[in-house]
Amino acid sequence: MIPRLRDFLLAQWTAIVPVLAVVLLVFTWGRSLPGGSVALLTLVLAGSVLAAVHHAEVVAHRVGEPFGSLILAVAVTVIEVALIVTLMIDGGDKSATLARDTVFAAVMITCNGIVGLSLLVGSLRHKVAIFNPEGSGAALATVATLATLCLVLPTFTTSKPGPEYSSAQLIFAALASLVLYGLFVTTQTVRHRSYFLPLTRQGEVISAPEHIEMPTNRAALTSLALLGLALVGVVGLAKGVSPTIETAIDSAGLPHAVVGVLIALLILLPETIAAVRAARRDRVQISLNLGLGSAMASIGLTIPTVAIASIWLPGPLVLGLGATHMVLLALTIGVGILTVVPGRATPLQGGVHLVLLAAYLELAINP
Repeated sequence: MIPRLRDFLLAQWTAIVPVLAVVLLVFTWGRSLPGGSVALLTLVLAGSVLAAVHHAEVVAHRVGEPFGSLILAVAVTVIEVALIVTLMIDGGDKSATLARDTVFAAVMITCNGIVGLSLLVGSLRHKVAIFNPEGSGAALATVATLATLCLVLPTFTTSKPGPEYSSAQLIFAALASLVLYGLFVTTQTVRHRSYFLPLTRQGEVISAPEHIEMPTNRAALTSLALLGLALVGVVGLAKGVSPTIETAIDSAGLPHAVVGVLIALLILLPETIAAVRAARRDRVQISLNLGLGSAMASIGLTIPTVAIASIWLPGPLVLGLGATHMVLLALTIGVGILTVVPGRATPLQGGVHLVLLAAYLELAINP
């Protein structure tokens, strides 16, 4: 009986964990938790993230590329937005920079971490990583524009003291972000869909899905529902363990910006796993769709949402980056352009991006 139960749990864990996360969320919401409960919630939280990866990949395989990458990117951004707004409500003035820190961390992790790791894995496994420079270049250009509008320009505006936008400027940035993101999604899924599909070694577009058993409509709908439960569990449980994390960071004497880094690392774990899997299958274009698409969604959807939420949130909304982070952003964009233009990459390009991520993490801990 015990072996059968064990086998059942192993086979159905991706369905059990999201339900368990929601049940735990109901019983722990709004309560002060002891250390043992925080440890349990953290384990279930990690399991919910992995379950979300599985169900998002099932849905993505059913709808095909590039819609699958778009679904996962938007799902992850929903987690990010919910976490930021929730923590800003509870954090007061000390959370004024949380949106900026989390969004910038997401940009650095996606454009250097996910992209670099995917290029490294793809090129080591297949000698050279092949991708479409037209689609990847369009995505990188959009990310660069959004990052500059939302994270760089507030440092230099003069309508309001400090690295903040005035109300009119914030409205413009939010609308511009939504317009650019909408244009990119239309380009990716309708007008120039072929630019974002993986390529063969000879540079031909792979329009047919991989030879993997296609999920049924019922399986895809079930995974979509479980994906929603997993996302709710991730957001809620992260809210429950966040006070402990913030206390630990303060006790260790680390900058408060590390909270944003940890949030970004957590919510981007599903995308990172999915991107590496795609790179191992020689589908590096899918990996870049995930990485750059997540960076774009993180800015293009998070900033407008936070801008609306700032109407009733206490405290200021600081968006402008400091000099060190602006240098890292400029270097990331410059290196990204040189990586994308050839349409192929060696382990060197992957290593360069990963070193940039390591530099960002080091300076986040020791500014």
